[in-house]
Amino acid sequence: MPTHSTNSLLRWAMAAAALATLIPLAGCRQDMQNEPKMIPQRESKFFASGRSVRPQVLGTVARGQLDADTYFYTGLIDNKEQDAMPFPVTMTVLERGQERFDIYCTPCHSRVGNGRGMIVERGYKPAGNFQAPIIRNKPLSHYFRVMTSGYGAMPDYSAQVTTQDRWAIAAYIRALQLSQNATLSDVPPGTNIQTMAEVSQQMGYSPNFPDEWTLPELTNVPSAADMKAAIDAGKKSMPATTQSASKNNSPRRGAR
Repeated sequence: MPTHSTNSLLRWAMAAAALATLIPLAGCRQDMQNEPKMIPQRESKFFASGRSVRPQVLGTVARGQLDADTYFYTGLIDNKEQDAMPFPVTMTVLERGQERFDIYCTPCHSRVGNGRGMIVERGYKPAGNFQAPIIRNKPLSHYFRVMTSGYGAMPDYSAQVTTQDRWAIAAYIRALQLSQNATLSDVPPGTNIQTMAEVSQQMGYSPNFPDEWTLPELTNVPSAADMKAAIDAGKKSMPATTQSASKNNSPRRGAR
């Protein structure tokens, strides 16, 4: 009898402990199912105005988004493009601009900026030629704004290229334009001036080496449809025994 009584008390104690553990869990489950949360733009009964969030204090700026230098971020002064950089242009800036230009701009504009990049050569819409007078005469910040917001068929690159790098690319574009449109008046006095033909000869190339290179047009190149038609015609002209042997000798999937 004493043993039976002890076992009964032990079972009752274990049951009570399990029940005490389950009661809080049952209460938490209800709260988790009906979790109160504020969804943007959704009505709320918490505030008297019915809003789910409090309006920001007038003039509030998120950390890191002050953008105090308006021209640096917009390329505009009094809503007009300017022919000026927001910071000094050094060789380091130009080298950075060239690097970013080669990565993001050359597929369409080419390395010399003539608008004949590899994508354009393969059928994409023509890109802007930086040497064309209508583009060459644009203010410097125009190129920055085109990269920021896009223009025509060109998408914006604000997500891929930082603000600082967009200005560096704009400076490099101006350097490209100057490299092919410079005059003697742009050269500082006392500078030794050589033509590209003379430099080419000194480097062991022919004098016409700097001339524009033109790729030979491919002729008599069959299209994919022509090749398929030729293959199909070849199959039809093959004897039936040859076709059967060709199928039997072809590698099967899973064969070793």
